[in-house]
Amino acid sequence: MPAPHAPVPLPAPSSHPWWPHRALDVAGLRRAGVRPVPFRQFVLKVHSRCNLACTYCYVYRGADQSWRERPPRVPEPVVAHTARRIAEHAAGHGLTAVHLNFHGGEPLLAGADFLAEAAATVRAAVRARAPGCAVHVSLQTNATLLTDRALAALAAADVRVGVSLDGGDAALNGRRVTHAGRPAWPAAARGLRRLTARPGTWAGVLCTIDPRSDPVRVYESLAALRPPSLDLLLPHANWSSPPPGRGPAEEATRYGDWLITAFDHWFARRPAGPPVRIFREIIGLLLGVPGGAEAVGTSPLVAVVVDTDGAIEQVDSLKTAYEGAPATGLDVFRHSFDEALDHPGIAARQLGPDALPDACRACPVVAVCGGGNYAHRYRAENGFRNRSVYCADLYKLVRHVAGRIAEATSAPGL
Repeated sequence: MPAPHAPVPLPAPSSHPWWPHRALDVAGLRRAGVRPVPFRQFVLKVHSRCNLACTYCYVYRGADQSWRERPPRVPEPVVAHTARRIAEHAAGHGLTAVHLNFHGGEPLLAGADFLAEAAATVRAAVRARAPGCAVHVSLQTNATLLTDRALAALAAADVRVGVSLDGGDAALNGRRVTHAGRPAWPAAARGLRRLTARPGTWAGVLCTIDPRSDPVRVYESLAALRPPSLDLLLPHANWSSPPPGRGPAEEATRYGDWLITAFDHWFARRPAGPPVRIFREIIGLLLGVPGGAEAVGTSPLVAVVVDTDGAIEQVDSLKTAYEGAPATGLDVFRHSFDEALDHPGIAARQLGPDALPDACRACPVVAVCGGGNYAHRYRAENGFRNRSVYCADLYKLVRHVAGRIAEATSAPGL
């Protein structure tokens, strides 16, 4: 392991035969006038370990296990270099706002005071180089370490708190356990009670779908917590590592059916409950509003990750594909984020429909589905240029939502 202040070693390009779009001619794209879209979301891994051992965690149970070789807590020089690179990127592209997200592992293992200082470091760097650019800061936590003191420090630093849950009660969170196998819900519930007392600090809830659960119960239990928003996430899976409860060749729509039930309840609920991002994105895309989610739509990727050793990486969902899939070979000590924009994997994620297989481009819902999450298209035999492993689920969901919107607006459906 290099000293914290030293540049991380530059890895060789992955030897995996389906390294993401390794043959993509990025230089040719640039000569042809295809310009990159600047990053606007910077995910800083502040701690590479977690105090929980959730049974479905894609970081610690995924194909990529690079977290084992990284520093547990991000060293201060990595924070400082990241801050300078973000400021450089914001100034170079004239950005008016960027989002800094603290992730892990469990980011609160780094300490709330440390996170507040890191937020201040990034804001100061951006203010000096790009004074017209706002820096919005958030973290994603399992809520078990949310003390009153931690929340006070985060609120004072204007850091909003997102929480990962599987529902709003103990039974729904049975997969979220400690390393000793004990339920994490009691500690998470205490943290949530503290967080709900500070509604201005709460960013929302991320909930990974368990198709065995009751979608209405999941939604209502989360709505009872009064989050400002929530999102329902498909478990990270692919054709070589299928979703739980599904074989690799099946076209069953278990997850789509779950989401349809959740959508119908959410859409008809009066009074309205917390907004659900995936549903709002689909509705917006159906109505011609540009999207901004990774799960649906064809908007260019605008997120990049900096790990605890300073490595610049692609989004974490790629960890489910194979060892080294998120790697770019770049780091914040020696490389700019503009250089990351020219990495073939990231460039491919900004091509929209052109990065999709023919079957997707010929599909009537492609402008809404967008091929689904990029990582969900992976197949060991031929890489990422496939339909999503959730293709049938997404198709059924989009058609259903289109029908409901058509009924509500007297507009033709898909």
